Amino acid sequence: MVIIPLNHRMSVPLAFTPLYSSCNKGSHPTLGEKNSVYKTVRTARLYEQIVQQIEESVLKGALKPGDQLPAERELAEHFGVSRTAVREAVKALREKGLVEAYSGRGTFITNGRSQVIRQSLDLMTRIGPDGSTRLAEVRAILEPEIAALAASRAEEQHLATMREAVAVMDRSIGDADAFIEADLDFHLSLAEAAANPVILSLIDSIVGLLREQRLRIFNVDRGPQRGQFHHKRILEAVEQRDADQARAAMRDHLKQIREDSQKAAELTTAS
Repeated sequence: MVIIPLNHRMSVPLAFTPLYSSCNKGSHPTLGEKNSVYKTVRTARLYEQIVQQIEESVLKGALKPGDQLPAERELAEHFGVSRTAVREAVKALREKGLVEAYSGRGTFITNGRSQVIRQSLDLMTRIGPDGSTRLAEVRAILEPEIAALAASRAEEQHLATMREAVAVMDRSIGDADAFIEADLDFHLSLAEAAANPVILSLIDSIVGLLREQRLRIFNVDRGPQRGQFHHKRILEAVEQRDADQARAAMRDHLKQIREDSQKAAELTTAS
């Protein structure tokens, strides 16, 4: 993961191939049927072809870490596909660790290292019954200090992203997907504001685990509202450059998350 300056733009010419002409049925040869291990290759969906072209551009060095992808509408025009296909492609590229999307800033090519960390941490937290406890311990060690660093180092663009994330959560109390994505944006923005690429890579590597945790606790009675109370306290402390208060506010937030996680587990057991 790299820290991306706001004014960074992709400096290489676009060389993507429109997709409609390459997605006709039968365009992929069928593998021989003699060996039952092999399966017929199906025609790739449009978004998969977008992913393939961008991956090839990265491998060839045409796209480098830090390069910004064009806006969604522009990509759709270049590829000759719908914006929905582009969104699906960007989501798949994020899951592969090849790009990262920053709220209000755009989508950027990463160096891919966070994906290796993500896969390792994901595996470790899923082995055995103590995965959630391990994740909580890691967060308790990292995130209060991240909040303190952010209070000292945050620039205006970081504060703007955090404010926007809080505003989206305010509007999305009843929408789990929108609320959770904004919640993740808030915590990633804090990590970015800490101005340490190792910290950002570590937090980015557990985003998938954090999303699962939030999905489990979203329906706990007034869970989102409690989370928002703490988000606003953290943001206020960062805005005031109060590292001690930011650290304390994050500790309180993590305590609330642990309590809501316990309630969610009890509800699951009861049902």
